[in-house]
Formats: sequence, structure tokens, C-alpha cells
Amino acid sequence: MTATPPIPAPDDKDWTWVLERPCPDCGYDAGSVSGVDLPPLILHNAAALRAALDRPDARRRPAPEVWSPLEYACHVRDVCRVFGARLSLMRGTDNPSFPNWDQDETALAEQYWAQDPVEVAVELDEESARIAADFASVTGDEWQRPGRRSNGSVFTVDTLGRYFAHDLVHHVHDIG
Repeated sequence: MTATPPIPAPDDKDWTWVLERPCPDCGYDAGSVSGVDLPPLILHNAAALRAALDRPDARRRPAPEVWSPLEYACHVRDVCRVFGARLSLMRGTDNPSFPNWDQDETALAEQYWAQDPVEVAVELDEESARIAADFASVTGDEWQRPGRRSNGSVFTVDTLGRYFAHDLVHHVHDIG
């Protein structure tokens, strides 16, 4: 499938509310997650997305404007990359501002729907293992190092990790 599929409506919600209350869709509760929980949570959910790439319907969208498991896996691979860069920036720079990232623009530019599920599976494994290891190496006061998005949302390494983990959990729920 190489033709551009219908474009889902841009997701312009500010999802930082998941740090304050459980997600009613996927059930993720950031308040119950600690730093030591992040690496296994990341790896478990990435493995579930990876397994979906082996399904015969991995490229099939459940509705015209809802991503396929392949597209969700591509997105999560890229989320791992973006949040890995943000984590590194927070650990190495005092109170950095994160560069903008438009996930919808990336999905179109990278043609998520046309990517090879086998290659995406390998990349998802690599990127999720890398960021899980990065979070596993955070110690002590590093968890409180700050950083901020361009919209002004302030994170610590701790809240960034718990916010990031929601993305994985939620998309595993999406592919159900």
C-alpha cells in the first residue's frame, strides 16, 4: 500500500493531564509509576506493539482515519527517539527547552503506512531497548532535573518518563 491513506485529524490535545489523573481510555495511571517501573513498562509495551507487526492485518486500518498497527509502531519507534533525545538533553543541559516535534507531520513525511513491518520491528526493538536502558541509568537527583516544551509545559526527568510511558500504553490499547 503506497497511496496516501486518509489523514487522521491532527492530535492537538495537551496530554500532560495524564500526569494528574488516570487515562479513561487506556487506564494508565502515571501516579502509580515510579522511575524503576519505567524500563520494564517500556519494554513490555514495545513488545506488544512489535508482536502486532507479525499479524497478517498489521497494515490494515480498522477505520479509514485510524492508524494501523504498523503506523502505531512507527509512531512509537519515533516517540522513543524523540523522548530519548529529550532525556539526554535534560541530563546534560540545565533546564533545556525541547525542540518542537510534529508527530502528524512526521507520520506523513515518513509514510508510516508504507514502511516494512519487519524493519520497523527491528527499529522498535532497538529504540525501546535504548530508552529503557537510559531510564534505568538515571539515579538520585537526576530524576528532578527540569526541561520544558515550547508551549511552556515543565517536566522533570521523572515526569517526562511517566508522560512518555503513557504514549506506549495508550497505543497498545489502541491496537487492542
